[in-house]
Amino acid sequence: MSIKHLLLVSVLVLLAACSSNKANVLDESLSESELYALAQRNLDANNYSMAIDSLRALESRYPFGRFAEQAQLELIYAYYQSMDLEAAKSSADRFIRLHPQHPDVDYAYYMRGMTSFTRDRGLFERFLPLDMTRRDPGAARDSFNEFAQLVSRYPNSRYAPDARLRMVYLRNLLADYDAHVGHYYLKRGAYVAAANRGRYIVENFQQTPAVADGLALMVEAYRRLAMDDLADNALLTLQTNYPDHPSLADGEFRHHVEPAQRDAGWLESMTVGLLDKVLTPPSMNRETQMEREMEQQYQNAVAALPRDLRAPQREDEKPKRSIWSRLTFGLFD
Repeated sequence: MSIKHLLLVSVLVLLAACSSNKANVLDESLSESELYALAQRNLDANNYSMAIDSLRALESRYPFGRFAEQAQLELIYAYYQSMDLEAAKSSADRFIRLHPQHPDVDYAYYMRGMTSFTRDRGLFERFLPLDMTRRDPGAARDSFNEFAQLVSRYPNSRYAPDARLRMVYLRNLLADYDAHVGHYYLKRGAYVAAANRGRYIVENFQQTPAVADGLALMVEAYRRLAMDDLADNALLTLQTNYPDHPSLADGEFRHHVEPAQRDAGWLESMTVGLLDKVLTPPSMNRETQMEREMEQQYQNAVAALPRDLRAPQREDEKPKRSIWSRLTFGLFD
């Protein structure tokens, strides 16, 4: 009896799916105005998948009609709202290529920047307080360049003020990312790379909060390299312009390397550690492509250095081994 009920339910589900598919097919006899009105109703109802179907049908059936160009613009918006960012970006690029003199082409430039701005913000970034400055900055750089193109080409656009605000945010984010990279170099003993990264921040990201971090990186790296004159110059600049920076205690510079994470015990690893792995997005992982390439570049650079130029590793900088590592002789490290 239960098998019969199961078969009956399956048949009903299939019939409902077929009927819904038939209902979603656009009538071939719809005129251009009717298709556009249907697309507008779907957009107003936030039914973006149906709006995309209507707009694509309008563009394909009436490519030279009165609503064709407007349909292409609204298709960008519909793709973006449905989180199909690649399709939205492709549609924006296509509109810019086909209609470079269109009065609303600035909207296509703006939406192209928005697709890159939203590209690395998935589910976890929306609902969890994750640090975006530690993520791969590729999308941020693309978005900054695309917003800059909009502002330079159309400075009086209605979208230019919002684009400028987003550029300020993205510039601060890129500067903070470089500061994190400099901290990574310091902790790995790559002092020349850390000093160069700090100088790059100071020279290229003026008027961002990360300039102080760049100066602190220079002070610490130059001290490790025994370049006291350069360290004193960077320290004087830091003390004069950023006296409240965390690396300064009563005006004196202190060790400026982010503290290494402590080794978690076995109980914490089995409970809270598992939860952290679930809640942490892939790009925060050490196993991402960006982190692997960074680690490989560092190892290649260290291997290429002559032995007499390598910085000696201090005792307090050597990583501590956990009890599990000692018991297994490091086989599972």
